[in-house]
Order: sequence, then C-alpha cells, then structure tokens
Amino acid sequence: MLNDPDWLQVLDQCTREVQSRIHPLLTPSRQPGPDLGVGAGGDPMTQIDLAAEEAIVDVLRKNETSFTLISEESGVKEYGDLAGTCFVTVDPVDGTTNLTRGIPFYATSIAVSTEPILSSVHTATVADLFHEVTYTARRGKGAQRNSQRIRPSENASLDEAVIGIDLNSYKAERTSLQLTNLIDRIRHVRHFGANALELCYVADGTTDGFIDVRGKLRTTDVAAAWLIAEEAGAQMSLLEKNGENVKLSPKQRVKFIASGNRKIHEIILKLIEDEKDRE
Repeated sequence: MLNDPDWLQVLDQCTREVQSRIHPLLTPSRQPGPDLGVGAGGDPMTQIDLAAEEAIVDVLRKNETSFTLISEESGVKEYGDLAGTCFVTVDPVDGTTNLTRGIPFYATSIAVSTEPILSSVHTATVADLFHEVTYTARRGKGAQRNSQRIRPSENASLDEAVIGIDLNSYKAERTSLQLTNLIDRIRHVRHFGANALELCYVADGTTDGFIDVRGKLRTTDVAAAWLIAEEAGAQMSLLEKNGENVKLSPKQRVKFIASGNRKIHEIILKLIEDEKDRE
C-alpha cells in the first residue's frame, strides 16, 4: 500500500465524494430521524454523518493508503499494514444540526497527521458543503480558500470586531461567568454552529476571532481548521496544560482562543484571565 499520496488531491476527492453521497439525504426536516445510536464522540449519529464518513473511508482505501481513522462517528479504526504511520482525523459533517434543519452552514473536516496529536497535522481541508468553498493547508505552505492564499484580519479593536463565541448550554453558568467581562466589551458576538468553519472564518479574515472555553469541543472538531488558521497567520492559544501535544481523539476535549492578530489576541486573553481571577 502507498502511504505518501498527494494529500490535497486525495482530500479533494474525499470532499467531492461526501457531497455526492449526502446530496440525496438533504431534505430538511424537523422530525427526528431513526435511532442509530451514539457515535464515538458522544453525539447521536445520523444517516448523513455515517454516509459522509463512509465516503471518506472509501476514497482513502481506493487510493491504496494505509491509515488510522479517528472519527467522531466510528471512533478509531485501522486500515492497511502501515496504519500506525498515518492518522486521518475527520468530522464527517461539522454542523449536522444546521444541515438537518436547512441552515446553510455545515462542512466536512479532514486532517492528516503522522501521529495522533494536534501538532503533527500536516495537511488539512475544511469544505463548506453548501457554498462550494474549500479551505486547505499544508504545514509550512500557507492556507488557501478555493486555491487563493488567505490571511486573517488586522483589526485590533474589540469595538469593531466580529467575534465568534460558542455559548451552547454545556456548563453554561460557569462559562458565562468566565466570559462576562469579554462579552461586555464586544459589540458583535456571533455563533454559526459549525466550529471548523468558524475557525476558517478567522483564517480568512471574515471574523476577527473565535473562542470556546467550555471544555466541550473535541479535537476531531478542530484538527483540520487549526492547521488552516495557523498557516493563514492567525494567533492560536490552547488553554490546556499540554498545549498542542493534545491528543487527537473523539473523546479529547479542548478550550481555545483564535484571533486574527497578536494585538487583539492579547486583549482577549487578558479579559478572560482577569475574569477567571475574579471567580
């Protein structure tokens, strides 16, 4: 088996196959789907999630690649004789709730690494499955949006900034206390419901930052977008003791801050740290 393909080309094939497989399933509905159990990441699985994951695996196997799959749906699975030399971390559909309700903000996220840790990711893609926009990155080669080089925002004023903050209900009371000082300073707070895409919006300057301090977000959610944002030049901080040695796993949770530039990043960090000191 081959283990050194043109990864950007392979990942492009993966995202195209995902779009093809899920298209027949894109019927917005408010009715609950069939009970398919809970995925490795702890969320209920849907037919769309499983179809997207199967599409990615099929393309990788057709390319005769040995790999270890790290997925929110199936967990960790090995394929091929050299599975321990290549790790493919996927969120088959980032923003499943948006997709099933007809909200046009969802993506496929795929990251390739030499080890199952965030810092070893070397190639990544996040494909916006509604707007036909694809973000890609290779370590040391910059980041692109539809093959055009991207850079983050230079805005350094919270008064003008658009900042994404994930405030979903997990530990809501503690999270809101930690962020009160920051939210009071921001005029434009957003959350769109697909975290990988939100990080990519920081990467290309659409937004000025994205913050998640809940300790709920999985590394499988952000593995690809993290490299894209870094390669674009965004400022990134993992609020974890082990930093970027954090494990790639559907069970591993992270807290982080992503900002367009160093100045606004330092302002956000200080406001959050000051709030923590007062708790």
